Amino acid sequence: MSWNISHPQLSDKLFGKNGVLEEQKSPGFKKRETEVYVGNLPLDISKEEILYLLKDFNPLDVHKIQNGCKCFAFVDLGSMQKVTLAIRELNGKLFHKRKLFVNTSKRPPKRTPDMIQQPRAPLVLEKASGEGFGKTAAIIQLAPKAPVDLCETEKLRAAFFAVPLEMRGSFLVLLLRECFRDLSWLALIHSVRGEAGLLVTSIVPKTPFFWAMHITEALHQNMQALFSTLAQAEEQQPYLEGSTVTRGTRCLAEYHLGNYGHAWNRCWVLDRVDTWAVVMFIDFGQLATIPVQSLRSLDSDDFWTIPPLTQPFMLEKDILSSYEVVHRILKGKITGALNSASHILKFEESK
Repeated sequence: MSWNISHPQLSDKLFGKNGVLEEQKSPGFKKRETEVYVGNLPLDISKEEILYLLKDFNPLDVHKIQNGCKCFAFVDLGSMQKVTLAIRELNGKLFHKRKLFVNTSKRPPKRTPDMIQQPRAPLVLEKASGEGFGKTAAIIQLAPKAPVDLCETEKLRAAFFAVPLEMRGSFLVLLLRECFRDLSWLALIHSVRGEAGLLVTSIVPKTPFFWAMHITEALHQNMQALFSTLAQAEEQQPYLEGSTVTRGTRCLAEYHLGNYGHAWNRCWVLDRVDTWAVVMFIDFGQLATIPVQSLRSLDSDDFWTIPPLTQPFMLEKDILSSYEVVHRILKGKITGALNSASHILKFEESK
């Protein structure tokens, strides 16, 4: 199975004095309740990149502000419901190796001197490498010394990567247990080793973490069986009543397959905000925000006997930094698990 996907090219902008975009020089703009605050953005980020970051919420407009080493934006989402949903889904998410601060536009989060002088250590720390996808210079891990200015602290923080929430063992075990009941196959993951081909389905940008399908004969058989079953069930499964959609609901929703359009696939509800549901597509490792009324019922265990097609991986040396590798095959070697309690497998790409 081979997919290709192309993402919109983000246009370059001309900078004014001090590297500030001309469009940023409008101090008189008025904050509205339908705007969401997005903080800790890269200094060189463009307006188009910010809009793409919030594409799931159909942003109407963005106002980017740069002050010294700080960069943040106010994005109009058109409704307070979308603001609440964006905060739930994006606050704390890694973006360009930075942890986003997403809040209402009324009270932007404050950063105390203690936070600036000594950043909190993430759960899992990895050293970045300059080879492979990232094409960046090697970064040496240094212990920050107080006092240190904000710009220098941001450079140090960029050297570390925290395991994304949806890849952490506690979250995965809860999700998998509620979806698949029988997890006997999960014990076999740590024994996987050796040369492999991985079909990348989703990535965490600018970090080593990604979701992929381990290409084997068993995967091919499972894909045929699963997609055939879902295709037959698509029109037969009823749409869910709004009141029945809660955290943990197993359901069927349309998944975007790049240039190949959409297809119905298994998903699990992580959270719900009014008429929107945040779901995890089990077989692609992809989070999405979907209208509640578009979800179909898929609670029968008959649809959940086939294990998930995808699983989390981490590049052992390189930084997976671009959406260009999504729906492409990586060749290399699986070298083991990230740690004894993790379901994340380390992968070394062939050079």
